[in-house]
Amino acid sequence: MKELVRPSRLAPGARVAVVAPSGPVAEERLQAGLDLLRGWDLDPVVAPHVLDRHGRLPHLAGTDADRAADLQRAWCDPGVDAVLCARGGYGAQRVVDLLDWDAMRAAGPKVFVGFSDATTLHEAFAVRLGLVTLYGPVAAGIDFIKNARAQEHLRATLFAPETVRTIGSDRSDRSDRSTGTALAPGRARGVTLGGCLTLLATGYGTPHTRAGARGGLLLIEDVGEAPYAVDRTLTQLLRTGWLEGVAGVALGSWDRCGPYEELRPVLVDRLGGLGVPVVEELGFGHCEGALTVPFGVPAVLDADEGTLTLDTPALR
Repeated sequence: MKELVRPSRLAPGARVAVVAPSGPVAEERLQAGLDLLRGWDLDPVVAPHVLDRHGRLPHLAGTDADRAADLQRAWCDPGVDAVLCARGGYGAQRVVDLLDWDAMRAAGPKVFVGFSDATTLHEAFAVRLGLVTLYGPVAAGIDFIKNARAQEHLRATLFAPETVRTIGSDRSDRSDRSTGTALAPGRARGVTLGGCLTLLATGYGTPHTRAGARGGLLLIEDVGEAPYAVDRTLTQLLRTGWLEGVAGVALGSWDRCGPYEELRPVLVDRLGGLGVPVVEELGFGHCEGALTVPFGVPAVLDADEGTLTLDTPALR
């Protein structure tokens, strides 16, 4: 697992493009997100098809070709400093093969932010571009619009990434879902990767997903998956060998994945046998006040302290 190239941090006045590679976007939420970005002294521009609806498939924001064209055009625009997803949902797997990765590589590094379904794109940016990406709130997401912690952590990561190199260090309030607790003890070093568990598993075997997590610190979370379904997905990754050699695991949120007292034994059973540190409840993913975590950065995972500490800031 290699350290990836870090894009430059943002500065006031930076232009950020908002794209919708997955599900349909609510206009009122998008406008609220754009207002927040303008309040950060950023210059947000909306891709042409962000508010589209697919004519036959209502779970998609426009056609595959249009969603792919928006992403590629934004990435290859030399005036754009960052590309932010408007929302997750489903659909990124349908556009990833339509992108011209040679052209996107030639455009040079820039910041990419998204989570959930954007896991497919995080993996592709790592495999195809060798680029650090940010797994964080989406521009039209409720958490980004309404939660101050989610907003401020993303803002700090974008503008002053050296201030958020340690994640999960606050043990003063055990009700805080970002404090982190040890599911399996120990300390490990590796390069961060991960995202939504289901998307990682369904991407296995494609040209845009890594063949395994060897040497990595795997950060995973999911939403709307029953405990047996989480068991099934983790078992698939174990059977394929994708988890062989992983250095450590950090778990985020498991929103609507059943009562946690039923899910936790699944996580212990499937991950405890890896013989590596595992931290739970680190506060990223589909949870209120979700923190932004970078993929592709060397870090230390300390399960006993409940922390993930980056060796370097996420952005240059």
